[in-house]
Amino acid sequence: MPQNGLSSGEPTINDVAALAGVSIRTVSRVLNHSPKVNDDTRTRIQDAIDRLNFRPSLRARALAKGRSFLIGLVHNDRNALVLDSVQRGIVREATRRGYEVIGHSVPMGDPGAAEDVLGFARRARVDGLVVMPPVSDMAGLPAALARDHVPAVAISAVPIEGYGAVLLSQERQAAGDVARHLLALGHRRIAMITGPQDMISAIERRDGFVDALADAGLAPVAEAEGDYSLASGVLAAQALLAASPAPTAIFAANDIMAAGVLKVAAEHGVAVPAALSVVGFDGSILAEMLTPSLTTVSRPFGDMAEMATRQLIAMIEGQMVAGQAPADIASPALSLIPAQSSGPCAGLERFSI
Repeated sequence: MPQNGLSSGEPTINDVAALAGVSIRTVSRVLNHSPKVNDDTRTRIQDAIDRLNFRPSLRARALAKGRSFLIGLVHNDRNALVLDSVQRGIVREATRRGYEVIGHSVPMGDPGAAEDVLGFARRARVDGLVVMPPVSDMAGLPAALARDHVPAVAISAVPIEGYGAVLLSQERQAAGDVARHLLALGHRRIAMITGPQDMISAIERRDGFVDALADAGLAPVAEAEGDYSLASGVLAAQALLAASPAPTAIFAANDIMAAGVLKVAAEHGVAVPAALSVVGFDGSILAEMLTPSLTTVSRPFGDMAEMATRQLIAMIEGQMVAGQAPADIASPALSLIPAQSSGPCAGLERFSI
């Protein structure tokens, strides 16, 4: 060993302790964010870590703590834009706290879907799970995770019993805001393309939209059910715009289906928004890429995933009791983002589709 007391090769926790003049246990406390270290000592240890470019071994930490320092993300979202935002949010918080993230897609509709989630948690030996919709809405899953002692935080459009915590995505309220936006623009012949009606989030969006129209004494002039894909948005738009008289506004329950509406409108010379207003839902980057830019509901899933991860780690590390979310953490609001695809109603027109 060199005379300065430091080892050759990759720096170790022993090297940090020697350079800072403290015990290995004190260094460990700093690495694990323990409050039992005074500020001067913490600063001295952090300086030693920076000078040595020390990176703690995840394997060593796991052995010492009896944990894997792995967080699982379980999902069934085919929308790559939404999933990317979710993964970035989880990784942001997990990395900051010294955890790694591993993802798993769940086969929804399979009778063994809940067991699939449990099998993933056991195989990967994760310390806990962030559960995304529609997986989070699966009947029996919260109880199964609790029986297996797997900490889990869910994101959902509705409250769910049994998870350690649930961050609510207020999709019913946001869909109502879409209806009110179109009504304020003078639209009365308003149609909707819903998401799959076996998904809670899709049901919440439809109900919020329909309820807000009902408050104004109206109902959708037509509805078509999509599956959140571009193809289903195209088919639905073709059917809705073939009506006579056609709707002057269409709300599609996600941005991808709304892109299908814009595609059909462009192909048939229907001017947006002069003859037809179109609104989506998700607030994905796609909304800005479309021409015209898409009026949409911003759904900050990245921020929600980051918050869910923060709560999960608090549960894992014993800083939070399951079911008691910290008072200073609130689910971020969904907000309507007006853009070029929605405008004042210019009256009824007949389209040849």
